[in-house]
Amino acid sequence: MLGMRRFGFVAGQWLSFKQIKPDGEELTRAYSIASPPGEDARFALCLNRVQDGFMSNFLCDMKEGDEIRCQGPFGDFILHPPMRDTIFIATGTGIAPFRSMLHWLLADESRHQGKRLWLLFGNRCEKDIYYHDQFQRLAGQHSNFHYWPTLSRGAAEWHGLRGYVQEHVPGIAQGRPDIDAYICGLDKMVKANRELLTSIGWDRKSIRYEKYD
Repeated sequence: MLGMRRFGFVAGQWLSFKQIKPDGEELTRAYSIASPPGEDARFALCLNRVQDGFMSNFLCDMKEGDEIRCQGPFGDFILHPPMRDTIFIATGTGIAPFRSMLHWLLADESRHQGKRLWLLFGNRCEKDIYYHDQFQRLAGQHSNFHYWPTLSRGAAEWHGLRGYVQEHVPGIAQGRPDIDAYICGLDKMVKANRELLTSIGWDRKSIRYEKYD
């Protein structure tokens, strides 16, 4: 968790971080906020160490008392009313805005209004699944929330879904143009799911997305 004095944000928004590299170059990177809006001034980020990636390693190595500059929040990849049944599609660290949205939605019935919510979360291996236990608990606590993790390289002992997220989207979306979709991850995955949903008759206005590359 990283802290600030106080700031407000909407679930799904991101922050821009700036840091000076040893060679004097200023580096800027954007990270979605992975925690829901709350009363205090703390927030979470979902970080993946990138080999030779200065910013990701700097943030992962920060200790209490270390400082970094950031601006924001920014972005309109947020929940749009009216609330309808919704599918959230993510891979890797693209889960960050959905962790924020789902925790916020499920904290108050007046927010989710009993609508059915699906989280389709793709990764390579089971060890790569961020917040796996948290989403399992949420699904156990809320009958309208369905958590569907899928692995493209799952081990033999994995008993969940296998393959890429777009292979499992039709099981939810086919014949349901009344559902909203939010997609977050790398461009290739986002494009594949947008094309899939439009090919089965979805209105593009029902499909919102954010790319991480």
